[in-house]
Amino acid sequence: MANKLEITLTKSVIGRKPAQRKTVQALGLRKMHQTVEHADNEAIRGMITKVAHLVSVKEL
Repeated sequence: MANKLEITLTKSVIGRKPAQRKTVQALGLRKMHQTVEHADNEAIRGMITKVAHLVSVKEL
């Protein structure tokens, strides 16, 4: 596993289920094409898995 992950919101959360919206918000993403960095751990990986169709991930 990498040390950090760069997560970018690539698709809108409009019309998505509330659980998916909360997951994106918990990742710190508010706007389209916004990018955040998180430590690579099991919790973050699980969150990414839940919204994999909305985000793109790059390992740093």
